[in-house]
Amino acid sequence: MKTLKFKLYEHKRNRYLKRTINAAGAIYNHCIALHKRYYRMWGKHLFCSKLQSHIAKLRKRNSFWQLVGSQAVQDICQRIDKAYQLFFKHNKKGVRPPNFKKVRKYKSFTLKQAGYKFVGENKVKIGLRGYQFWQSQEIEGKVKTLTIKRTPLGELFMVLVVDNNSDKEVESVTGKIAGFDFGLKTFLTCSDGTKIDSPQFFKQSINGIKVASRQHSKKVKGSKNRERARKNLARKYEKIANRRRDWFWKLAHQLTDKFDVLCFETLNLKGMQRLWGRKINDLAHSEFLQRLEWVAKKKNKLIVYISQWYPSSKTCSGCNHVLDKLDLSIRQWRCPSCKQINGRDENASKNICAVGASTVGLGDVRQSQAAISV
Repeated sequence: MKTLKFKLYEHKRNRYLKRTINAAGAIYNHCIALHKRYYRMWGKHLFCSKLQSHIAKLRKRNSFWQLVGSQAVQDICQRIDKAYQLFFKHNKKGVRPPNFKKVRKYKSFTLKQAGYKFVGENKVKIGLRGYQFWQSQEIEGKVKTLTIKRTPLGELFMVLVVDNNSDKEVESVTGKIAGFDFGLKTFLTCSDGTKIDSPQFFKQSINGIKVASRQHSKKVKGSKNRERARKNLARKYEKIANRRRDWFWKLAHQLTDKFDVLCFETLNLKGMQRLWGRKINDLAHSEFLQRLEWVAKKKNKLIVYISQWYPSSKTCSGCNHVLDKLDLSIRQWRCPSCKQINGRDENASKNICAVGASTVGLGDVRQSQAAISV
């Protein structure tokens, strides 16, 4: 499966797609209300099939809801059902049930087998109207789903999920393995001694965001000036997200070109956010790992995760001596057993590499690296 994203041309007929997204948001909120009411009355979970048949009956009497295709309505019901299933399964881990959303902030609707048709190279017909899009790349393979997404700026994008098994990248084998430790001052510390600093895009733009946010809060609610100020603020956030995403993709390709096996430690992101808040959100470690996993899978590279409870920082990479305690403020420490001076992040990355190598059956990483060099 492959995901392709295209931007739709700005046109006055796009208002029909935006109205369809608003209608999808109204249906979503109605489904959430039905779920809550059904559980309150019967103490049971509302099955997806019952919800779909009920919404289909209501849709016949509501012309606004008829803007949304039947398959898009089914997709809304299925996504809500999946969210509730995850809530029932992981509610003890802090997973919350789906809740109401503001219709004007609702983002998308999805069509599966029907409801759309491609006409020509860069034109798609949705319902009775055709829409042009910027064809930045070829659409190869069978289109499984089509999603129309609306950004906070009001721009529309078309997202396609394509089944394309023939698109395989040429595999490059380096025979190298590396461990990586995430940090606050440095984004990644590699076991080969390389340090990668994060650009911290949000920190770079914080002054402009403060000014834009202040201007937005001063405007009268409901006025055109407030809407203009809101779009200005949303544009700044979107620019940060785009820059961060671009940097993550480039870094993911750079690391997978250099190493065959990449070892990481699992992260307690919620605990880290409680401690460091905005800085953790700016570094966006989990977002980077998602992109790295996708690139690694495409290039047939291996990502290995070790437990977050493994004492990677407290274990000496030279003699495996484990300290009883190591404060976060200590960035360097001397091993009492072998007298080796260990940098906190460098030492952790070496230990992560060693444990990751043993996990995938490569044995001692020092021996494997020596064999590779020979």
